[in-house]
Amino acid sequence: MINFQYVKAATPKSAVDGLTKSATAKLIAGGTNLVDLMKKGVTTPDKLIDITQLSLKEIGKTNNGLRIGALALNSDVAAHEQVLKQHPLLSLALKAGASQQIRNMATVGGNMMQRTRCPYFYNPDMPCNKRAPGTGCGALKGFNRMHAIFGASDKCIAVHPSDMCIALIALDATVQVTGPKGDRRIPFAEFHRLPGDLPQKDNNLQRDELIVAIDIPDNNFNKTIHYLKVRDRTSYAFALVSVAAALDMQRNTIKDVRLAMGGVAHKPWRLKEAETFLKGKDATAENFRQAATIAMQGAKGYGYNNFKLKLGPNTIVEALKLAAAKA
Repeated sequence: MINFQYVKAATPKSAVDGLTKSATAKLIAGGTNLVDLMKKGVTTPDKLIDITQLSLKEIGKTNNGLRIGALALNSDVAAHEQVLKQHPLLSLALKAGASQQIRNMATVGGNMMQRTRCPYFYNPDMPCNKRAPGTGCGALKGFNRMHAIFGASDKCIAVHPSDMCIALIALDATVQVTGPKGDRRIPFAEFHRLPGDLPQKDNNLQRDELIVAIDIPDNNFNKTIHYLKVRDRTSYAFALVSVAAALDMQRNTIKDVRLAMGGVAHKPWRLKEAETFLKGKDATAENFRQAATIAMQGAKGYGYNNFKLKLGPNTIVEALKLAAAKA
């Protein structure tokens, strides 16, 4: 690990100013991903700006939803009374991620900003367009068992690793950020990026901007919900495929539905077409299977991950069944 300067920010403005003045400075809070990247030599900031003292940890009601501060710990969010009451899908997703020890350190903003766990990205001796643009994608014809089946490009087939973000895209969250040009709001669906020709860019946050909070609008998805994560072991493992399913039901009829997948794309993957198909229909196994077929349109395997083409729809159907069973 290289030498670096370490400073503490007293205000959001001082954190933003620090980013503006240094081309390689990074913000650090829990450090559960950043420190790993620094140890591996994947990222080499000349300055770390500690933001743990900023007043961005609050979780509370707004006029039309719930606001979660960017520095709220994953464990605190998962156990918060308002989250459990209004957005239990988020709690389930958070509890499925990492380990209890990591959730006790990881922040909401840091979770959003974590980078892919692709082994080619983490190994500086291997080609990786995300880490070193122009060197190629080692995973494309390499060992790609964990990699994308949606939205990939010939530059990158890595996947976004977060569980929390799958729930947040399903819940239509909005990201509040601040920077040298002032404050702005980013719909969660537009925060993360597909790789395209610029896989080194994971999201649309400017490098001198700071995530302030997440806003989740009120909804009726507080009972018939499920987060299903298929992984190699039951603890501390990234998703092969995960599905966030939320239903708003009237008897056996689906009034509204939210579906999103993880472990399948460079960003949290919302299943809008499948949602449209299910609205107004009965919660039956056959309708769930048809929705899963629609959701998988355009999916493409790259060899070692071809099993996801079957695992994906099966996981969607099972998540919907488990959510509907709670009606």
